[in-house]
Amino acid sequence: MKKNLFQAAFDCLMEKDLNTKVSLLSQLQEDWSQDRFDFTPTAEVVRIADPGRPDRPQLVAPKELPKRGLGTPEGHASLMHSIAHIEFNAVNLALDAIYRFQEMPYDYYRDWLGVAGEESYHFQMVREHLNHLGYEYGDMPAHNGLWLTTYETDHDPLVRMALVPRTLEARGLDVTPPMIQKLRAIGDKRGVEILKILLRDEIGHVEVGTRWFRYLCQQRQLNPFNHFQWIVENYFHGDLRGPFNYEAREQAGFSAEEIAWLKTL
Repeated sequence: MKKNLFQAAFDCLMEKDLNTKVSLLSQLQEDWSQDRFDFTPTAEVVRIADPGRPDRPQLVAPKELPKRGLGTPEGHASLMHSIAHIEFNAVNLALDAIYRFQEMPYDYYRDWLGVAGEESYHFQMVREHLNHLGYEYGDMPAHNGLWLTTYETDHDPLVRMALVPRTLEARGLDVTPPMIQKLRAIGDKRGVEILKILLRDEIGHVEVGTRWFRYLCQQRQLNPFNHFQWIVENYFHGDLRGPFNYEAREQAGFSAEEIAWLKTL
């Protein structure tokens, strides 16, 4: 008998234990490759204020996070910890994109399961590097901004694709090159290697968001450029401001019109 994809994604999403979560995700990928899933929508789709995550790190408001310079061992570890936290959240984001929006085409689920797998691989790489620096994921506080936006966009896949991959995750394309330079400056070769992998894969993840955003715009006969601007103005809490990594955003599917608009911000 086939397993239900949406239930399996939900079970993995709500799992709190890190190692169990990773193995459930591996099972999801294996079941997908063996064509063991059925795509019958679940009886209800629940809102998730808090997905499965370990008791630590303690979540605080972004402004409460201690500011640490990279020059100290603790500051170095703190940067890696914040990257681990983003990658862990990104696993939950991808799983939620599968569970929540149950009327999408087959390829949509294949794409987001691929993203979840890559984010899990990133998390494990960063976590291992953090261990080498003498820390474990959860040792430092972190903030919950990524999940809050996920929760606020759970009513519409179009808004979700615009805001999570194309706005929040696209910020990763902008901020990663300067982080690579900082790690290179303190001689962290492994950290540099890891961030290069993250940047390469993240371009693909933003591109997945872009592709499905455009697909949904086409379905609803909306202008993708105008509608993206409208969503950012109406839903995005932060300030969308540069510097932007135009080259990476172009590779991730941002149109010439969008790039020109970003240059005006």
